[in-house]
Amino acid sequence: MQNQSKAYLYALLAILFWSTMGTAFKLTLNEIPINTLLLISSLVAFLFLGLFCLLTGRFQLLRNLTAREIGYSALMGLFNPFLYYLVLFKAYSMIQAQEAVALNYIWPVMLVVFAMIFLKQKVSLISILAILISFAGTFVIATHGNIFSFRLTNPLGTALATGSSLFWAAFFVLNMKDKRESYSKMFLNFGFGFLYIAIWNLIKGNIAVPSVYGLFGSIYIGIFEMGLTFVLWLTALNLSKTAAKVSNLVYLSPFISLMLVSIFVGEKILLSTIAGLLILVSGIILQQWSSYKGR
Repeated sequence: MQNQSKAYLYALLAILFWSTMGTAFKLTLNEIPINTLLLISSLVAFLFLGLFCLLTGRFQLLRNLTAREIGYSALMGLFNPFLYYLVLFKAYSMIQAQEAVALNYIWPVMLVVFAMIFLKQKVSLISILAILISFAGTFVIATHGNIFSFRLTNPLGTALATGSSLFWAAFFVLNMKDKRESYSKMFLNFGFGFLYIAIWNLIKGNIAVPSVYGLFGSIYIGIFEMGLTFVLWLTALNLSKTAAKVSNLVYLSPFISLMLVSIFVGEKILLSTIAGLLILVSGIILQQWSSYKGR
């Protein structure tokens, strides 16, 4: 099998696993508290990434880290997994899974905004239009299509689902600036992230013994959202001739997610969610086309 074919295979597997997360988050949060889910899933991801680095001989890359590199990992671990998943899980506990799934896909737009602010990248008028289109899509989703009422169905839940993308975008920008090897870097990031999450749980003092279903869901999320799937996605990017060849496939994920949410969570998928998501994704595609044409 050629490298590009392998890249597509790894990318599609990652997208398939990520597409189950809207369902997994919602069902698991019905069983255990947010902090417990975050603690178990981040520990599982940390152990999985550690085992992967051990088996692939990448631990030696961690021996001569500089203070700057350790600082980068400490900061990235703060944004992801700690703050990103803490906010995202809270959003899932407050609003419908279909809304959280759709609203979370504003992150590519936030990434453009962050790149403009912190990386000093120039943004064209088409890019600004694309950003506005994507935000219009989030407004359609959040208002359930009642766009002229200007009344959000759950303002805090909507703000959290959308705001989680800020932490992801911050993590992504830092990751772009840090040129270390990706897999060992991710392991160290999750090490710091788990440390923050453990401290958070000790401060909150409400660690709960999970049910069997809650434990299974947490382990599943730790492997297939945070651990294995990141490895698959990074491998796909490394094997692909260009990142764009596999990156564009990620927009299949929210539509597959909505189908799974409908089947397993039992939510009736609203036309406003589908319409808003289509508007949001069209803005992202317009932004990517603008960037490609600029290059």
